Amino acid sequence: MTVIRFQRIVAAFAVILFLAKITAWYVTNSVMVLTDALEGIVNMVTGFLGLYSVSLAAKPRDTNHPFGHGKVEYLSSAVEGTLIIISAFLIIYEATEQLIVPHEIQKLDTGLVIVVSCGLLNYVLGKAAEITGRKQNSIVLESAGKHLITDGYSSVAIIIGLTLLIGVQSIPATKGKYLWLDSAVALGFAMVILTTGYKVLRRSISGIMDEVDEKLLVSVVRVLQEQRQSQWVDMHNLRVIQYGKLLHIDAHMTLPWYYNLVEMSKEVNNVEQLVKSRFDNQVEFFIHVDNCLPEQCTLCSLHDCGARKHKFRKLEEWNVGNLWTDKPHLHG
Repeated sequence: MTVIRFQRIVAAFAVILFLAKITAWYVTNSVMVLTDALEGIVNMVTGFLGLYSVSLAAKPRDTNHPFGHGKVEYLSSAVEGTLIIISAFLIIYEATEQLIVPHEIQKLDTGLVIVVSCGLLNYVLGKAAEITGRKQNSIVLESAGKHLITDGYSSVAIIIGLTLLIGVQSIPATKGKYLWLDSAVALGFAMVILTTGYKVLRRSISGIMDEVDEKLLVSVVRVLQEQRQSQWVDMHNLRVIQYGKLLHIDAHMTLPWYYNLVEMSKEVNNVEQLVKSRFDNQVEFFIHVDNCLPEQCTLCSLHDCGARKHKFRKLEEWNVGNLWTDKPHLHG
């Protein structure tokens, strides 16, 4: 299933679940249920915002957006993280007010049925969205999935709280004396939401700022090292950036100085095809070719080189540390 189609399902379910949650709050007058309803608002807004962003990110690059439109997913995810944090503070406000001025809650059994149903749907849909988002390299869908999963988990706390309140209300001697429990569970729920919002916002900002995705970078370097050819004398100044589904790679590659343009193009194409075969992303390469220097003979394993000036000593293993540097590797 495509990211856009799945995001449509997420947006549609967000509307349905929000209506169910707001109904549950209206029936029960419970702050716990209100927290779930506020989460429903966030899910609904971000669902449609996410649908817009993944649709835009799927468009091909143009003259105004030479790197494509993938970064809009980070902006959408940042908005989602901000809304999650705002909803957490609204929950804290409502729960605190309930502690100061308690109000009667009612029909908790009806609210419990609705919350259980919504929680299960949120978890199942969130898990599917997270898995699809990872496979399709969509930060919007993955963030939405994590948010829905958290919503599902937090529903467990609400379910436990509602069950306790139903039990307390069934005892005449304690009826009305444990309304503080409604606010206590809501406050705990707010802390979970606040943490989730921070994580979503943090990842979005790192994407906007082109922060290194260490896991992705390590994967690319591992592929290059495992399939390294003897004529690839050196590689440095490696940069790997993710724009939606587009994997953008910059690098300087050192080849034997006597290679002609056709031979150089062939090696660059080999590197490009190698990475593309290992990643499902659309891969875009910008590789600058350098000619080898006499000082690099000691780290060059090309045995049939007729222009060797120094004896080969040791092949330097490529890793994140030495491929990231902006200077070629030289051994005197």
